[in-house]
Amino acid sequence: MDLDRPPPRSRGIYLLPNLFTTCGLFAGFYAIIAAANSQFTAAAIAVFVAAIADGIDGRVARLTGTSSAFGVQYDSLADLVSFGLAPALVMYHWSLSSLKFDGSVAGRVGWAIAFLYAACAALRLARFNTQVGVVDKRFFIGLASPAAAGLMMSFVWAFADGELGWSGEELRYVALGVTLCAALLMVSQIRYWSFKGSGEGGARADKVPFAVLLVVPVVIAVLVIDLPRALLAVGVLYALSGPVMWAWLRFRPSREAA
Repeated sequence: MDLDRPPPRSRGIYLLPNLFTTCGLFAGFYAIIAAANSQFTAAAIAVFVAAIADGIDGRVARLTGTSSAFGVQYDSLADLVSFGLAPALVMYHWSLSSLKFDGSVAGRVGWAIAFLYAACAALRLARFNTQVGVVDKRFFIGLASPAAAGLMMSFVWAFADGELGWSGEELRYVALGVTLCAALLMVSQIRYWSFKGSGEGGARADKVPFAVLLVVPVVIAVLVIDLPRALLAVGVLYALSGPVMWAWLRFRPSREAA
């Protein structure tokens, strides 16, 4: 018996974090099916469920010490479905497909912009994977794909329930603008706050100012009052925060000039 031979590496995978990833993947797949059956509110909610599962799987992997290269790759593929393909197809079925009534060229623009969103989500995820451990953890470079999907689906949810009186067909050009902006923000170099603390690792990375804790109950109260419209407001404000911060840093008067 060779005592110097290293033990064989396990070929198994960790169940718990990948189970949450699978749940997120299922939610994204369900959103596509629901949109194809004109169940747009259910489709939008499913994408938000996928976002919750996506936030849980990484946290569970870190807390239980079950992170793996397989889990990272699986999570990226699931994210492409849930935050790339699903939002693009939901938006297309709900609104962008109506552009065909404005002519054949406009109809092609509708599905082309939907494809552009899915392609930008794939590029965003690939870039994120190559920048892990390199960039400042306090910031995302470009709008994160779950945030972009949240902006898209909150827009659909806010109007698909019929309470505001506008249909996807009536909002097709607004939907076109929202989809295009979300796509381009994902692949931009604009920085967005990641809410991951100081970025120095360890326990300090999870610490936030006390004022943030005061904001949490206010946000919960607003969400309870009108969830779809509140999510849309949050999505729009977060999407705008990056360009606003970029403009402020670029055009603010320098101290030396003062």
